Amino acid sequence: MVFARVRGTVVTTTNEDRIPGGRYLVVSLSSSDGTKEGASLVALDLVQADFGQLVLVSQGSSCRQTEYTKNTAVDAVIVGIVDTVHTETGVAPEVGAHAE
Repeated sequence: MVFARVRGTVVTTTNEDRIPGGRYLVVSLSSSDGTKEGASLVALDLVQADFGQLVLVSQGSSCRQTEYTKNTAVDAVIVGIVDTVHTETGVAPEVGAHAE
């Protein structure tokens, strides 16, 4: 899993049949404190994440191991919303807060 920051939504007129009503979000890969950002990708949202939130994203074959995504063409899934991150230097401030 990787950290990512929600940056936008993807609107599609049709989806793969096995994912009815699937909600897709644009996320930017992020550091554990939510400050540094990298490449963007599209991820299926399973947790109702909101714009600016720091989330956990599962990628590749492991993201197809949920009942919702089993045997689908999904390559990235948002599986959690981060509230706090504890590291050897302490707690990252406002990790789960909405960022602009």
